[in-house]
Amino acid sequence: MAYRILVFYGSYRSDRTGIRLADYTVRTLHARRFEAELIDAKQVDLPMLDRMYKEYPAGEAPQAMEILADKIREADGFVFVTGEYNWGMQPGLKNLTDHFLEEWSWRPAGIVSYSAGRLGGARSALIWHGTLAEMGMVVISSSVTVGPIAKTLDVNGTPIGDAGQSLERSFARFADDLGWWMEAAKRQKERQPPPY
Repeated sequence: MAYRILVFYGSYRSDRTGIRLADYTVRTLHARRFEAELIDAKQVDLPMLDRMYKEYPAGEAPQAMEILADKIREADGFVFVTGEYNWGMQPGLKNLTDHFLEEWSWRPAGIVSYSAGRLGGARSALIWHGTLAEMGMVVISSSVTVGPIAKTLDVNGTPIGDAGQSLERSFARFADDLGWWMEAAKRQKERQPPPY
């Protein structure tokens, strides 16, 4: 069975180097026989959070929100590809994520972070870890940090040099970890429904 993974990316900048990593993530998960789909916050274009999906009467949420809610509910796991802005998380990705709550629960999530500098978005990943756990996801222990991104992936999202080789190694472990947790969650839900 192929597990379905949603890969979320959240930069709204006009020159988005992080899209290289988002594309790499989707392509690499496909090669490992996962069904991966990129969810680009800029393309989904939800408004700044006013009402969460659950706060709309049934059938009255904006169409983009309704479609995304269905995809989130149907997914087996999630990957958040996040840049680091001033030691923090990208506002576009955070805004998209906050529109939903119960839809995320009882599935694993992994964090893939990047930056133009050598820390690879690690500070953003740390913040995301607590946020995703609070929203009901099991955040896997493996993470991927990419930096400097322009020296790790070329414009097509292909790994380059020693940094690219390091990415390939860390991503393999990350994908194995995520796959294990998706299998564990699926089996547990078959054995016993979530308590709430």
